[in-house]
Amino acid sequence: MTACWVESGVNALSPKVTGPRFDPAAALLFVINSSSGAHDIRAKCAVIESALSAHGRRGELRVCSPSELQQVATEAAAVAVSRGSAVVAVGGDGSLSTVAQVAHAAGCPIGVIPYGTFNYFSRTHGIPTDPQAAAQMLLNAQPIPVQVAAINHRMFLVNASLGLYPELLQDREAYKARFGRSRWVAFVAAFVTLLRAQRRLRLHIEIGGSQRDVQTLTLFLGNNRLQLAQLGAEPADTLAGTPGHGSMAALMLRPIGTLAMIRLMLHGAMGQLGEAAGVESFEFHRMVVKPRLSSPRKEVVVALDGEVARMRWPIDIRVLDKPLFLLQARGAANRDSGSGMGA
Repeated sequence: MTACWVESGVNALSPKVTGPRFDPAAALLFVINSSSGAHDIRAKCAVIESALSAHGRRGELRVCSPSELQQVATEAAAVAVSRGSAVVAVGGDGSLSTVAQVAHAAGCPIGVIPYGTFNYFSRTHGIPTDPQAAAQMLLNAQPIPVQVAAINHRMFLVNASLGLYPELLQDREAYKARFGRSRWVAFVAAFVTLLRAQRRLRLHIEIGGSQRDVQTLTLFLGNNRLQLAQLGAEPADTLAGTPGHGSMAALMLRPIGTLAMIRLMLHGAMGQLGEAAGVESFEFHRMVVKPRLSSPRKEVVVALDGEVARMRWPIDIRVLDKPLFLLQARGAANRDSGSGMGA
C-alpha cells in the first residue's frame, strides 16, 4: 500500500553544489579498523599499498581499534582538509558510517574500500565490492556529491528506523555474544525477534502541512533505492527525485499476528515486501515524529546504518542540504557493482 503525503516548500538536493578543494596528487589518508585481526589487517594494507605503487601515488595508512575509530577519523579528516586530500574508510558498514559522518562534518571528500557483508552504499554509487578493484578505482576518482540524511543530530547513509528493527539488532548482538558470529545465529535471532514482536509505536507524524496519528511495529526510513528495490518496497514516485536522489522513503508496518508476520518475512525474503498486506510506504523530504501519548520515556531506541543509539523526542528526519562528497569514477553512480543482498 502506498500513501501520498502533501509536502510544500521543500526542494530536492541541487546538483550545483560547490565541492571541497581536492588535489588528485595529494596523499590520501586511509582509516583502517583493526577489529578483524592481524592477518586481515596485513591483507588490507597490502591491497592499498599495491594500488598506490601501481599508480605512483602516496598514502598514509592509519590503523586503529574500534574504540579509536572516531578520534583517528577526525584527525585524518582534519589533515585531509588542510592538504586538499580525502579520507578513505577501509572496512565494513559500521566503519564507513563513522568515517562518513566525520568527513561530512569536516567538509572533505571520502573514499571507500568496502569489506562489509552488504555494501549497499558502495554498490549504489558504483564502487566495486572487490577491495582491490575499489582501491584501484578511487586513485582515479573525483569527488561527486551524494545525498545523505539525518535523524536528529546523526547522519546516516542507507537507513534508519524506530521500533522493531532496533530491537532486532539488539537481540542479534546478544545472540552472537552467546552463540558466536554466524549467519545462522543472526537468522535465528531475527526470527525470534519477529515472532515475539508485539510492542506498538503510537506516533504523531508531521510532514510538511500534513499530520497523522499512526500505530506501527516499526518505522523504517530508506535513503538507498537499491536496498528498497531488493526488498521490493520502493514507494511510488510522488515527489521530485527518488530515495537517495532527492527524497527518502518511509515504510510502516501495522501491528499483525504471528502467522501474518511469518508471511511478511517470506515476502521480504522474496523481494516482495511492498506487496505484503500491512506495509505502507511513501516518500518525503522531512518528517517530524513524536509520541502520540504523553510518556515518562524521554528517549527512543533508534537504528542507523546497523548501529543502535538512544535519542530524545521529537525525532526529526530529513534529507540534508549539504551532501557528502564521495570519490567515485564519473558515470559510475547508480550501477550495482556487486551481487548479494544487504541489510
